[in-house]
Amino acid sequence: CEFQLIAISDTDSGIDLLVIVLDTNPSQHIVRQNPQHLTQILEAVIAFGNAHLMQKAQNKLAVLSCAHHATNFLYPLPRRQVELRQVDGQYEAFSLVEKTVKQQLGSILMNAPRLAAPCESLLAGSMAMALCYISRLQRSVPAGVKMHSRILVLTGSNECASQYMTFMNVFFTAQKLGIVIDTCALDKTLSLLQQGCDITSGQFLKVAQLDGLLQYLLWVFLPAPQMRHKLVLPPPPKVDYRASCFCHRELIDIGYVCSVCLSVFCKYSPICTTCHTIFKTPGPLPSKGKKRKKVDKQ
Repeated sequence: CEFQLIAISDTDSGIDLLVIVLDTNPSQHIVRQNPQHLTQILEAVIAFGNAHLMQKAQNKLAVLSCAHHATNFLYPLPRRQVELRQVDGQYEAFSLVEKTVKQQLGSILMNAPRLAAPCESLLAGSMAMALCYISRLQRSVPAGVKMHSRILVLTGSNECASQYMTFMNVFFTAQKLGIVIDTCALDKTLSLLQQGCDITSGQFLKVAQLDGLLQYLLWVFLPAPQMRHKLVLPPPPKVDYRASCFCHRELIDIGYVCSVCLSVFCKYSPICTTCHTIFKTPGPLPSKGKKRKKVDKQ
């Protein structure tokens, strides 16, 4: 009994930090198809974040906006707080999350530069900023208190093969720090983020219907990673571990790898464009001489 009480008290005193990286790039197909989808996604994210805070008083939440030009914090704000009026029947912390996220995102979208052509989102940089934020909070945790951190990425963008190296650095850093990366794909299946979820023991889910986004979030991503093995969740997809070439930023099946910096290229080059190492030009393969059959002399 004493052991069970100690285990329960340790679980209650721990901190669960959830960092949500929300892709707000207007170049996303679902946003270009219907701009109201971004509002629908935002409402689901706010409700999901409040549900995380409602689970335990020690839980913490952070929301980052990822666009084509910058990454910004939607919640919490580092220095100033949003002026908040008390609403009857609504918990003050929930109202603070809703007002802060909506005001910050509205200001970011109004001041964002106009797009002449579709641009990819800075997802890898946003995830790296989330890791830095988690590391900073980890240092301020009191002694004896454990903090479990995870990152949830919501995106409807296409494959970002040009950010391959940054993605790999983020994935292996998160694995070393014990941070779980989850991904909720709103439009297309993303092989690079699938790799990140598999490396960090996270969950990858492609939403079938956007109308049920909040239900998917509450069902799959609200439970802590330590509890997911006890739940019936969607089976993990088959992970595509193809690498992205450094010359054309495309996923390839077979390529050339630099023996010095491990850069991947789809075509042979005598000089590595990453570390500028000079390679010897491969010559033709030596042909094997035909063996003559021995003729038995009679």
